[in-house]
Amino acid sequence: MLSLLKIKNLALVDSLEWQLGSGLVGVTGETGAGKSVIVGALKLVLGERADKSMIRTGESACTVEAVFDLPNAPAVNAVLEESGLDPCDDGQLIVKRVIGQSSNKQFINNSSATLGVLKSLGSHLVDLHGPHDHQGLLSTDRQLAMLDAYADASEAGLDYRMAWRTWREKVEALEVFQKSGVAGEHELELLRHQLDEIDAAQVNPGEAAGLESDYQRAANSSRLVESVGAALGMLSGDDALMDRLGHLQRTSRDLEKLDPVLRETLDGLDRTVLELQEMESALSDYLDGLNTDPAELARLEERINTLENLKRKYGPSLEDVLTHREQVAQRLGSVENRAEQLQAFQDAIDASREKVDASGDVLSDLRRKSAPRLAKDIARHLKELGFKQAAFEVRLTAHEKPEASGLEDVEFEFGPNPGEPMKPLRQIASSGEISRVMLSVKSALAEQDATPLMVFDEIDANVGGEIARAVGEKMARLGDRHQVVAITHFPQVAALAAHHFVVSKDVEDGRTCSRLVAVDGEHRTDELVRMLGGGGEQVRAMAQSLLAGQ
Repeated sequence: MLSLLKIKNLALVDSLEWQLGSGLVGVTGETGAGKSVIVGALKLVLGERADKSMIRTGESACTVEAVFDLPNAPAVNAVLEESGLDPCDDGQLIVKRVIGQSSNKQFINNSSATLGVLKSLGSHLVDLHGPHDHQGLLSTDRQLAMLDAYADASEAGLDYRMAWRTWREKVEALEVFQKSGVAGEHELELLRHQLDEIDAAQVNPGEAAGLESDYQRAANSSRLVESVGAALGMLSGDDALMDRLGHLQRTSRDLEKLDPVLRETLDGLDRTVLELQEMESALSDYLDGLNTDPAELARLEERINTLENLKRKYGPSLEDVLTHREQVAQRLGSVENRAEQLQAFQDAIDASREKVDASGDVLSDLRRKSAPRLAKDIARHLKELGFKQAAFEVRLTAHEKPEASGLEDVEFEFGPNPGEPMKPLRQIASSGEISRVMLSVKSALAEQDATPLMVFDEIDANVGGEIARAVGEKMARLGDRHQVVAITHFPQVAALAAHHFVVSKDVEDGRTCSRLVAVDGEHRTDELVRMLGGGGEQVRAMAQSLLAGQ
């Protein structure tokens, strides 16, 4: 329930802390005292947009803070977690709005939040109804949700919606596939040509670097033969470098024998000779392996040209060429196997549609069985609220095809006058009538409605005193399962409240302020006397009898 509502600098309220009780909470007061501020504050908590005109004159900001005690709130926690906020594990939810001159802020359990999150939470926290706040009741979507709640069809509804979403996803996938169009003959030829061209080239991204090196070697083979031969001629042969180094080795050994001190000086000569011998062998092997065939040069040039051509068309890199090849292959496969794919799509759609129909039949059966029971229950409450001969019907109309809500629409129809045709609720003009219909619906769904707080803002307007008493009794019974706040001008309603609060308007230090105080005992009797018209022992006795009758 809502355990605490704090308001600061909102309209005529400078500072207010309201600790509510459970059951039916009555709020009364003279016209213009500020009862509407309470409703306005609750609407802010529920995410309604605000502007700086709401701020009390002379102040820079106004705040509204609501504390909800929610020992078991899976739906609320689901909204919080989906929004990235911590769940209220301690069973307490604090919602705060700050309306400033230049900016507004909102917080949930001290964490910043958006208005969208507040609105999502609000539908699970407060059900607010005023003389003109019946759009939810007039909505056929809302009526269908009420019927499903009454029919205990939540599980069947979930099964159906999952099946329907799967079916729609498959239908939409087919539509996307069909919009892609059938490829023309020109596109088919182009796709096949590109695939054949890339496959024929046998592209290997790793060959590019080596290919260029091989080409440069083949292109310079004549000069390489000439230069390597010259280098080998310098190293070997008569009077060549290696022959002279052999003479130098023999001379160095003689010198070492004559003077061992020279050994260190001549020590590197053997290594030099060995390295030059290895160089000579490597150059000789290189020369033997050098391909000087002009055909090889032509082959390498052709290969390079082939790969460069592919990169220009499908690149810029060989990796990109292979990626394009895969895309072409997929597109070609999709086009060439279109008939088989269309059949696969249709088979999947047919299978998922069977599940939609099966789960829809289960949901529809629950609705068909519950609709007359709900209508009868609502009609009973309507009679208790003064519609002695009224008729009420929950009409189901089948869809041509499955919709997200099920296989049928629902329409609440009401006939307040015998002999007149039933009409949809949205066609009822009288606010007094629609308010009592709404209360009857809420009474019929009291056990199924999980909303912890219901607020009725002067919905007893335009009804007589006897009917006002019946309205109060309905609210009091709703208070057995919900916390109910009734803002009322009727003493018959206020007398039935478990807790009674009075809004008054006072002038303090030259400023008008609204105050909210709890009344009981003689003070409560005084308030009922005021509401009855005031004055005289007879009126006071009437007020006392109203309180005694609760």
